[in-house]
Formats: sequence, structure tokens, C-alpha cells
Amino acid sequence: MKALIQRVKRASVEVDDREVGAIGTGLLALVGVEKGDDEATADRLLHKLLHYRVFPDTAGRMNRNLQQAEGGLLLVSQFTLAADTRKGLRPSFSSAAPPAEGDRLFHYLLGRAHDAWPRVASGEFAADMQVSLVNDGPVTFLLES
Repeated sequence: MKALIQRVKRASVEVDDREVGAIGTGLLALVGVEKGDDEATADRLLHKLLHYRVFPDTAGRMNRNLQQAEGGLLLVSQFTLAADTRKGLRPSFSSAAPPAEGDRLFHYLLGRAHDAWPRVASGEFAADMQVSLVNDGPVTFLLES
């Protein structure tokens, strides 16, 4: 399971011209589910999402995590993150989890996130989404679990 995280001033996601999720200051996490991922993988990723220190302390150093910064978490499923881009000029999706398994694990992650933190929003799995954000920094990291 992978998550491309971006520290944001604000972020939102729309489906069919309607906003389905939005946060203010926090993390936008584009999440890709790969073959072999399971609940334990999702739990490890969630722990990183909540505890990865990417927010500045009073000295301006990245020493605070999402919870310490009291930020929001916007989870957006991103099947293309599981692509293998090492060869050729077209991505291969052979390492991506099948859609039903990706859906199940993304919703497991989303449910666990809601249980662990009150400021969670999301896009819609497998929908054509338009994601808007104001990247803060910019600060962007690829997390793998």
C-alpha cells in the first residue's frame, strides 16, 4: 500500500461537480492498493499518516504530526500509484490489487481513520474525481507500508 501525501493549506475532491470531501490545513493522501496488501498493511499506513512528522514546530522544523497540528486527513483512492513504470513508455498495472480488493482495503483504511481521528474526509473509490489543493511548502512524500 502506498500513499503520496501532501501537506496542504486546504484540499477538496469533487465527483460529478459536487464536493464529496474537503479539509482545511492537513494532509491529502492519494492511496494506492497493491496485490498482497491486507488489513495489517493498511493499519501500518494509517499509523504513518497520523504520526509522520511533516508539520512545523515553533522553530520551523518538521517535528509535528497531523494530530499535533490538529489537521484534517483527506483520503483519495489512486489506483495509478500502484503502476510499474520501470520499463517502457506505458504504465503496467499488474501490481495493482484487483478492484474489489482495492475497494475493500481502501474502505477498511477509511473506517480505521474515522475511528482514530475526527477530521477525516474522502473521495469516492473508482470515481472520476477532480482533486484541488493548495500545497503547503510544497511538502510531498511517498509513504509505503
